[in-house]
This record gives sequence, structure tokens and C-alpha cells, in this order.
Amino acid sequence: MGRYRITVEYDGRDFVGWQRQANGPSVQQALEQAIEKFCGEKVTLYGAGRTDSGVHALGQVAHFDLGRDAEPDTVRDALNFHLRPAAVAVLEAARATKDFDARFSAKQRAYLYRITNRRAPLGIGRGMSWWVPVPLDAEAMNAVAQTLVGRHDFTTFRAQQCQAKSPVKTLDELTVARAGELIEVRARARSFLHHQVRNMVGTLKLVGEGKWTAAEVAAALAARDRAAAGPTAPADGLYLVEVVY
Repeated sequence: MGRYRITVEYDGRDFVGWQRQANGPSVQQALEQAIEKFCGEKVTLYGAGRTDSGVHALGQVAHFDLGRDAEPDTVRDALNFHLRPAAVAVLEAARATKDFDARFSAKQRAYLYRITNRRAPLGIGRGMSWWVPVPLDAEAMNAVAQTLVGRHDFTTFRAQQCQAKSPVKTLDELTVARAGELIEVRARARSFLHHQVRNMVGTLKLVGEGKWTAAEVAAALAARDRAAAGPTAPADGLYLVEVVY
């Protein structure tokens, strides 16, 4: 039996999320079905991050075990063949050691959140970015974002349904930068709480609008109360971009 590691990108709009669920198609399900069609084996696929419904990925990582040996390039190409027409693509496949675990071996995860900041609505790319028609000050958002960098109790930015054992996380990076009408928020940490990135982005939007100050964001963080922070940004703009091992 051999273990394989795959790197995957997907458009999250057609899925209820990464994890297999009874209420609709998931990315995990699509990949497991493709593996079964390829080699006749029913496997369980383990992902590095359980992205929510509507969340996208440019570099999701997963692992699975096969009873037969196959060249990694063959695995990649076969899975992509059987995935069609789903909006999922296996970018790379590689053999992995038996102790490799896509989730627990990860040292860092990186997310990107895209905001389209313009008066006109999205004609192209709906569901792939958060459209915000009011002007945002990206420089102010970036400056205040540094308040959240470091090791903190992130209860304020944690979803009620979060299953993490502890709300304490170390946020290694949180930056905000503008490129024309696109504002990109980048976050990097070993792991995140459920909705943590989207809740931070929703709060930083208030900063960009001039409604909140750095002191108010710091006070919200210290409150350890979800009600103290801004709204949850929509799933549309969130991408899992990289998992580091």
C-alpha cells in the first residue's frame, strides 16, 4: 500500500465545502469518487483544511492510501480525467511517506481574501471576490491589521460552531494591499479558527470605511467576544493558497 499526496485547486461555488456532507456535493467526495473510478478502490481522502461552502483553493493539499502502485503523474492525469466536469483540478501528485498527514504535518497555512473595491458591480468573477462599492483605505486597513499579528486569544474572531480545542493561535502574517480596484488580504499561520480569516476581514472593512480605529480593533480582540467584532465577510473572496510542510 502506498500513500499519495496531491495538491488541488477548486472553485468552491459548486460545493458545500471540502468535507463530505449529506446536504450536497463536496470537494472531498468528488476526489474520492475520481479515485475509485481510476483504480476501483474506495479510499478516504484527508485534507489540510476544511474549507467552507463557497470558499476556493489554489493550493489545497490532501493525502490518501492506495493498495496498488501507480506513477504520480498517472495518478494526477487519471484523477483529472475522472473529475470532469467538476471545477476541481489536481495540480500535482507525489508519493508520500507513511507518516505524512496532510492536516497534522502542516507547519503553516496561507489564505488570500480578495475584495473588489469599485462602484460598479461584478459582471465577471461573481462569487470569486467580495464586491464592496464604498471606498476603502487599504493602507489604514493594513496598519490596523498589525494589531492582530502575534499570539492571541482569537475568541472574538471565532465562529460559534468552531471545534478547535483552544482559541489561542499565533497569526504570523496579516497584510492588506491594493492593486487598482482589487484589495488583497493575506493571512498566514500554522492553523486558523473557524471563520477566523473572514471575521478579521469583516472587521478590517470597517477600518477601511473609517468607522473603526486601531484602538477599537484592539479592544474587540481583548473582549474575547464574537459580538465585539465586525461582520463575517462572505465566502466568495476566500482562497486557501498554500500549505507549508
